[in-house]
Amino acid sequence: MATNERQKAAMENLTSIVGNIYDQLDAGNVPVMELPLRSKKNIEFNVQHNVWTYGDLRTMRTSKTVQGAQMMLRTVYTADFINEMIRDNKSSTLREMYYISEGWERAKFNSQDESNLLAEDLEIVSKCMREDFKLRPEESGAHIYGNLDISTQTKKGMKKFNCMDDVAETGFAVPYNVEKENFEIADTDAKFVMAIETGGMFARLIENGFPEKYGAILVHLSGQPARSTRRFIKRLNEEKRLPVTVFTDGDPWSFRIFASVAYGAIKTAHISEYLATPTAQFIGITASDILNYELPTDKLSDKDLGALNAELTDPRFKDGFWVGEIQAMLEMKKKSEQQALAKYGLDFVTDTYLPEKLGDMGVL
Repeated sequence: MATNERQKAAMENLTSIVGNIYDQLDAGNVPVMELPLRSKKNIEFNVQHNVWTYGDLRTMRTSKTVQGAQMMLRTVYTADFINEMIRDNKSSTLREMYYISEGWERAKFNSQDESNLLAEDLEIVSKCMREDFKLRPEESGAHIYGNLDISTQTKKGMKKFNCMDDVAETGFAVPYNVEKENFEIADTDAKFVMAIETGGMFARLIENGFPEKYGAILVHLSGQPARSTRRFIKRLNEEKRLPVTVFTDGDPWSFRIFASVAYGAIKTAHISEYLATPTAQFIGITASDILNYELPTDKLSDKDLGALNAELTDPRFKDGFWVGEIQAMLEMKKKSEQQALAKYGLDFVTDTYLPEKLGDMGVL
């Protein structure tokens, strides 16, 4: 596979960063690198775009200290490693990069957290994506099931798949890089996208024929969604004009899964506009559902209660719907899972619950 334009740009930008460090040294100056301050006090909720972004606060990384000089050295080694991967058409997991640094002597990382953060720093200063660096996560991305034609890069070139006819009931696995050069979204007659938190519910909807009956593209999030998952959902929304719904359990952590799909996450604030789908709608279990459907519940833990209270001050949950549902859950001190709907039989979720909610939302 030839180096694509995005990867070429990544190589050029990384080379420029290293060149700037060299030029400072050559001029007899102590090298410095400017970055956005990566702390909670510099995270802002962009009301115009409804996503998390970094604010205007900046920090200077300098080589005046031993620690600063070591980070600058690591920056050079990491940029060189990424350029070498792109040139050789290889990729690495973030974990592998951490272990490879064992051979970098004084530039080696003390923990994977350090190497992960540096990869994110390089994204910010190069204005490129980790995927363009050919760095991939350990975790797998989503699985897709629905009447959608895609073409994806294989060792034998681009190959076309239908995500219903050409896959098993586990669906098609989304690769870590879903940009157009590697992953083309072709034809679909689907009406909407449904991102699903749990594998059990993903399998239930497929077994019950939900995608065929209602024209849905199902996306299994596998818990907190990977970057490629969120990017793929955004592309479906923007390029195919498909409304996005998110179907999760009814607890504070699941609410945050929805928020990361819709508005972005603090950790990836520098690329929120690239990953988030602000028009996504929540179709998961709510406190109202627990009451209205008399669903089986579990007691909220102290951590659950703390998380719900924190969400009351989170800009992503500022509208009346979320405030009301979170306060109701705090009052009842109960949470519930998607699978609790099976109380009314295995077909209830696909025959009654989802069609009613999708109808109320105007999706069906």
